[in-house]
Amino acid sequence: MLKLLKSRLKNSSIALLLVALFLGISTIGWTPSSLAGLLPSGNPISDGKALLRYALPIDNQPVRKLQGSLEDIANQLRANRRWRAISKDVKQASRVLDKPEKILASVPEERHSQAEALIEKLQSGIESYREVVDTRNKKQAWIQRGKLLDTVGELEQLMVTGFPFEVPAEYSNLPQLKGRATVEIETAKGNITVVADGYSAPVTAGNFVDLVQRGFYDGLEFIRSEESYVLQTGDPPGKEQGFIDPKTGKYRAIPLEILVEGDEEPTYGITLEEDGRYLEMPVLPFSAYGGVALARPEDEVNGGSSQIFFFLFEPELTPAGRNLLDGRYANFAYVTQGKDVLQVLKAGDKIESAKVIKGLENLVEPTDA
Repeated sequence: MLKLLKSRLKNSSIALLLVALFLGISTIGWTPSSLAGLLPSGNPISDGKALLRYALPIDNQPVRKLQGSLEDIANQLRANRRWRAISKDVKQASRVLDKPEKILASVPEERHSQAEALIEKLQSGIESYREVVDTRNKKQAWIQRGKLLDTVGELEQLMVTGFPFEVPAEYSNLPQLKGRATVEIETAKGNITVVADGYSAPVTAGNFVDLVQRGFYDGLEFIRSEESYVLQTGDPPGKEQGFIDPKTGKYRAIPLEILVEGDEEPTYGITLEEDGRYLEMPVLPFSAYGGVALARPEDEVNGGSSQIFFFLFEPELTPAGRNLLDGRYANFAYVTQGKDVLQVLKAGDKIESAKVIKGLENLVEPTDA
């Protein structure tokens, strides 16, 4: 019946809302059901890697222009292979790389040699990409674009100097991630790679990385699986619904933490709706398949702990950009590899292990008990 509804109504924006109402999709916690999606606004980014690149705390317009040109190629490839537009994007990227000094201006001097090597790699890659465009090889266009953007991401990371803000002292009793960390999650159906972004959500991401490092998620089941919506895990055995800190013997509660575009630091303990910021967007939005967020009781914005959910983005049911998850839950990471694994995992499947494979040095342990 759901497929029939989707087939008949997918071209109507009003129908999207009706389908969501019909499904009665529940909120991400352990609470009653409510509406999960509202109508989209604009054309939000739906790639987790791209969102992570844009979330880096840097201010270099040339490198952002370079990134934007390469990102735009995806739109053209989806739109009947607009090779002329792709060629224009490639030329624009090449023009940016022709003035490397403007990119290097934002890179600390001690990292210049690394940045110069990456710029040379990009220049060579752009030249190779011209050949791909000339032959109109769509498969290679996708593959090489991805490699170029990965290199751009490395270059942008070199521009980051220090942590961009001070986390409120009241959260010094909680782990914090002052940067990024990569986590590898192993399951019987395949592995998932997650990049946690402490630049945008240091407390939420820090809590997750700390729990991974403790081995908390090893052996835990996925407790909820809803196609085109969420895959949830992190509920420990027994009556507790979150992590009990062995040092305090208490439930570790994590505040709702959301960094809004244009803000210098996150807001804590309040949803954007309650804060009167209905139309503003988080830096880490629910607009990409494989977003990772902290679950919480519906009536306790600061009640999240260890339960997390993977957002299984389906544009016909949960439109990107303006759904009720944005501003109500803390998205702190994106899946960068293994999205196909997310598609086959179901409730009852287990996490065999979760390990921090990069960025553990960015985890700051609590200063207070």
